[in-house]
Amino acid sequence: MSFPIITSSSEKPSYEEARIAEFLNQQIADLNGKVNVSFEFFPPNTPEMQKTLWSSIKKLEPLQPEFVSVTYGAAASTRSRTHDVITKIIRETELTAVPHLTCIGSSEAEIEQIAEDYWSKGVRHIVALRGDLGEDAQQGDFRYATDLVHKLKQLHDFEISVAAYPEVHPEAESAKSDLANLKRKVDAGASRAISQFFFSAEKFLRFRDQCSRENLSIDLTPGILPVTNFPQLQKFAKFTQVDIPDWMYKVYEGLQNDPETSRLIASHIAIEQVKLLVKEGVSDFHFYTLNRADLTYAICHSLGKRGLSSAA
Repeated sequence: MSFPIITSSSEKPSYEEARIAEFLNQQIADLNGKVNVSFEFFPPNTPEMQKTLWSSIKKLEPLQPEFVSVTYGAAASTRSRTHDVITKIIRETELTAVPHLTCIGSSEAEIEQIAEDYWSKGVRHIVALRGDLGEDAQQGDFRYATDLVHKLKQLHDFEISVAAYPEVHPEAESAKSDLANLKRKVDAGASRAISQFFFSAEKFLRFRDQCSRENLSIDLTPGILPVTNFPQLQKFAKFTQVDIPDWMYKVYEGLQNDPETSRLIASHIAIEQVKLLVKEGVSDFHFYTLNRADLTYAICHSLGKRGLSSAA
């Protein structure tokens, strides 16, 4: 199914497009909080960004997400900040904190120490990733996320989430080899795959069908990225090889200096993505918040995901 909801102001939707849009709009009332959500944050590197992060975490906490994840970089300082954020979430909130952990450039002893420390703090779920290849890629005892998954499962019975790529990982030789790599991670002990962001629901659903045909026993959670900075997205999409549909270029045209309208469009697109996927049986969604709460909160509220404070 194509994504028919957003059209440019100069284009009148066809009767079929309008009928589908109306059908999907009716579904929003039926969701009533039936979707499950999780949120991703990144560790801040300035006092101002730290303030923004914790304000966002506190605003989103009442929505009772399944978990919140915190990204993890290759540099030692970034790793330390990730650890600090995870520790504070555990101490000061009721949220389930899930750290990202990458293995490129790390020794087996370092991975063991980090994992044991997290386990001792009550962490039971880790997002296991290879990490970006850099000049020091030959260093360390691990080369692939599969190795990291296997090691973590050896240490403790962690729940392991890994990355999945509906539009194929940029370094993969083919879609088939990329799927085979995901299968290796599942065989090593991963139980959940969180997808790279995407804007074609059809591509995600085709990927889900491919996983099913390969008998991949894993929960596949779509990653949702609300887009407020379209020029920045274009640069990032080139790096990740995520396709930006033509209709997105049209709806964001001329909005470089209009953040308010960009936010409105971003929320609409994200809501329509979720509604369409729910119609196809998807119930879990992972939001890339970029450490900003307002837009993600508004989207989740519109989808019927209400916290205790909303219900009071």
